[in-house]
Amino acid sequence: MTPTHFSFSSAFILGLMGLAFHRTHLLSALLCLEGMMLSLFIALSLWALQLEATGYSSAPLLLLAFSACEASAGLALLVATARTHGTDRLQSLNLLQC
Repeated sequence: MTPTHFSFSSAFILGLMGLAFHRTHLLSALLCLEGMMLSLFIALSLWALQLEATGYSSAPLLLLAFSACEASAGLALLVATARTHGTDRLQSLNLLQC
């Protein structure tokens, strides 16, 4: 495994571990998701450059578009949660109360 692949895979795993173990605030969960998507985007871009195939060059842009949609939906949920509950702590959210 090259150092480049190791650094992007370790960045993805660190984002996944942060999402799994540090779940106190919704903003920290969203930041971990964005870190994971950024590492996937850079790794996919480097993979498309290494293969030198034109068919794979649109995959990073598609991932970036989905990442932007995910970020906007996450921020909308963060604003809605902060307005209704007054905080973004995940312990204050209860799925049984709607």
